[in-house]
Amino acid sequence: MADGYFPKWTEKSGGIVMPDERLPLGQTVVVGLQHVVAMFGATVLAPILMGFDPNVAILFSGIATLIFFVVTGGRVPSYLGSSFAFIGPVLAAIAAGTAAGGAPNIGLALGGIIAAGAFYTVIGLVVMAIGHGWVEKVMPPVVTGAIVAAIGLVLAPIAIGMASGTGPGNAEGAAFPRWIALFTVVAVGAFAVYAPGLWRRLPILLGAIAGYVLYLVLANGMGLGAPIDFAKVAAAPLFGLPNFTAPVFDARAMVLIAPVAIILVAENLGHLKGIAAMTGRNLDPYIGRAFVGDGIATMLSGSAGGTGVTTYAENMGVMAVTRIYSTLMFVAAALIAILLGFSPKFGALILTIPVPVLGGLAIVVFGLIAATAGRIWVENKVDFSNPRNLITVAVALVLGAGNFKLTIAGFTLDGIGTATFGAIILYHLLRDPQPEA
Repeated sequence: MADGYFPKWTEKSGGIVMPDERLPLGQTVVVGLQHVVAMFGATVLAPILMGFDPNVAILFSGIATLIFFVVTGGRVPSYLGSSFAFIGPVLAAIAAGTAAGGAPNIGLALGGIIAAGAFYTVIGLVVMAIGHGWVEKVMPPVVTGAIVAAIGLVLAPIAIGMASGTGPGNAEGAAFPRWIALFTVVAVGAFAVYAPGLWRRLPILLGAIAGYVLYLVLANGMGLGAPIDFAKVAAAPLFGLPNFTAPVFDARAMVLIAPVAIILVAENLGHLKGIAAMTGRNLDPYIGRAFVGDGIATMLSGSAGGTGVTTYAENMGVMAVTRIYSTLMFVAAALIAILLGFSPKFGALILTIPVPVLGGLAIVVFGLIAATAGRIWVENKVDFSNPRNLITVAVALVLGAGNFKLTIAGFTLDGIGTATFGAIILYHLLRDPQPEA
């Protein structure tokens, strides 16, 4: 890459586009929009599950991505969105601090999210000060690959649930949403393989449009499923502020939520290794900066009512399909997300995307996340004839796929957490008494 804090992006209109290269402006904006579509379902779903305002989460996903871009010097192609690792601890903190029959105390969770972001930032500063070698020793490629695969697998039930559809209108034919989801999957694949020129680079966006149009025709036009309701789109104002919330700093909630930072470290490291494998670039020098950027972004998001954020595997999946890794497309995506956060009407329109269509997109993207693990193992020549490696990966995959949950001293780890810590602990416990050949 070119010298200087930021790279000097060179324009490229075909083939693989590397992080320090860029597409023409129009294509950059369109590809950025595709990344907004890819992150939207999960970024909106997480705050809904936690009782947060989705528009605030969308707004801060854009702001967080810009912070990450600046802190990493525009060297690491990543989008930051709502982290699912926070859901369990946040719900526990809210429940513990809410009186019977009272409104959920979101502020308590926000204070904990800020604490997690601060802890995460400190870890990043330590990495920047003394190097990332200790992180590599704790989480070598066999472990990071297992974590990446587990992330994809733990998200799989979410994708299948979305693909199955919800709500009225599906009683007669429960298969309807599944067929829409499968059509969307095929559409994404067809655009990725057969579309000409630029269109081949937009399979997620075009697949979403194709699935949306088919659903609109069959459901609204022919009554085969729950129709898309545009009433909220008509009623929503074009511009407006989201509902910001102030944090409340409670020691118990902070202690409960702060350890999520460990999961984010493993998750972010796995994402960086995945991106490095896809691009063929060594991103190790930016590990500390990536942690700091993510930590600062999480603190800022939590300070106004947003969710904790993390580098997004969904967008890694998009990069794997398109082979476009330019960091500038994430600036475009971030700006689009910020505009969306300030536009209730646009947000309402995006929210009309049928759940089965989002499910179809999720099947592709989450599957690509899990598949990225294979590339990490291949690129790093992980030896699966070694029982230590084999058992570490095997256990992590099942813990993730089964979403195995474990509660320790009031802190609940979900499948991502148990797979992360399980892989790390097993790898270091199962030391071969005989030196490796």
